[in-house]
Amino acid sequence: MAESVVQNSPQTLIDGNVIAAKALALCGVTHMFGVVGIPVTSLANRAVSLGIRFLAFHNEQSAGYAASAYGYLTGKPGLLLTVSGPGCVHGLAGLSNAMINTWPMVLISGSCDQKDAGRGDFQELDQIEAVKPFSKFSVKATDIKEIPSCVVQVLDRAVSGRPSGCYLDLPTDVLHQTLTESEADTLLTAAVNCADLKSSTNGTEVRSSEIEAAVELLRRAERPLIVFGKGAAYARAENELKKLVESTGIPFLPTPMGKGLLPDTHELAASAARSLAIGKCDVAIVVGARLNWLLHFGEPPKWSKDVKFILVDVCKDEIELRKPHLGLVGNAKTMLELINREIKDDPFCFAKSHPWVESISKKAKENVSRMEAQLAKDVVPFNYFTPMRIIRDAILGVGSPAPILVSEGANTMDIGRAVLVQTEPRTRLDAGTWGTMGVGLGYCIAAAIAEPDRLVVAVEGDSGFGFSAMEVETLVRYKLPVIVIVFNNGGVYGGDRRSPEEITGPFKEDPAPTSFVPGAAYHILIEAFGGKGYLVGTPEELESALSESFSAREPTVINVKIDPYAGSESGRLQHKN
Repeated sequence: MAESVVQNSPQTLIDGNVIAAKALALCGVTHMFGVVGIPVTSLANRAVSLGIRFLAFHNEQSAGYAASAYGYLTGKPGLLLTVSGPGCVHGLAGLSNAMINTWPMVLISGSCDQKDAGRGDFQELDQIEAVKPFSKFSVKATDIKEIPSCVVQVLDRAVSGRPSGCYLDLPTDVLHQTLTESEADTLLTAAVNCADLKSSTNGTEVRSSEIEAAVELLRRAERPLIVFGKGAAYARAENELKKLVESTGIPFLPTPMGKGLLPDTHELAASAARSLAIGKCDVAIVVGARLNWLLHFGEPPKWSKDVKFILVDVCKDEIELRKPHLGLVGNAKTMLELINREIKDDPFCFAKSHPWVESISKKAKENVSRMEAQLAKDVVPFNYFTPMRIIRDAILGVGSPAPILVSEGANTMDIGRAVLVQTEPRTRLDAGTWGTMGVGLGYCIAAAIAEPDRLVVAVEGDSGFGFSAMEVETLVRYKLPVIVIVFNNGGVYGGDRRSPEEITGPFKEDPAPTSFVPGAAYHILIEAFGGKGYLVGTPEELESALSESFSAREPTVINVKIDPYAGSESGRLQHKN
């Protein structure tokens, strides 16, 4: 927060757009994502004039996904600006994604004139009611004087407690109201000072007996496991996790977006022995991850019926919902610091020769060896493994700072999760807790903005790419260092896989519901806007395209031809389809 507001001539009148932009700037907002139009174009322009970078998208859905990922990567609320009515509704994709993933985000939408509400005004919608299922906190500024406090409230609430999405409604008439600059400055200063006071008193209290109990459970365990997720990544808890793992010798298992907090190549990594690790452990400390579908709800048969969970979560309600053996409410980084301090006073460590550690290591090595044998083969036409190996090696060849990997799709994401290696924190963005398809290009743009020193590499299925493909123009317009690799197998899961008895009826000549145009030239799409495109079908072509594009660090689409019959539906979710 800024310490004061610059004083201006008291007689000059400014409108609600200027006051909203000033409030955002004073609260430290540096970036906004969105689509402009009635009634928010002036707000976007005013924000830009005050030093806030506005990233203009083609649709609010992708812009919302960008805002949600920006919140995760930076720890500050990602801002999405939309027009009223349908613009707000489109923005709900990003807001709901932020809510489910527990990332801080603020959706700001214009709305109709208050005096015309209920009369069928242009793009009229009760937006406060519409956002309710997806917003942690929502507020409408009904008068220009309320704008500064409303801005401060949504930004503060988005990051307090469990991070989530918040909503701010700015009616057209409020944006057009005016105040003198001196009046505005007084309101802005009061709102910002109030926010500083609130943040300074925000803290977490944990009983030492709970920390002692957690450490004692780990100490007495025969087969302990450390599980961590993107909540730990958001909390910047990587150093504390490393200390816990390496001081105790306990194997660890990251959830997909927890990958990289500790390198996938670490000797205690249990990812390649996941089934054994979760099926046999007797005590699992779960840090910044929820016992939801990604972790099989913490229930048999995937987990032992006797496993004791220590659940570390910033949200008390989450712990009460899951009913673990022991719950620690608080920030992941803080809780791990306390646990490490307790262990330091009475240290213990599982040796590499310990039967549990040895069994995890042995199974992981066996599974890695089996996969490497499969990856070593050059299969043409491409299956998934050959190009994944080439991409993995190219990414690892970049060194540090490691590229941010964006992954979405069915086979592409599932196989990529096992093959592609994360060595640094917060370098993997994927479909996340909600399994959201279409996040790819929005996430790419957010990553390039939040981490400008890193290359961004998206590895996407052709179906996932299609959700947001037009945003390749946005990549080119802002000259972002993003390489989009499309695994093109001609459809969802791989085109037409219907059995003969399914190909009947009056529309049997239509393409299958899972089919796209065969051989779609996705690489030409970006060339239309001045970017670089590659069509590849052999290892040599892919290696060359990756080498050139990684070196150039310019917007690129690499269209990788995949055998339509390679791969299958996601194994974890087959039973649901």
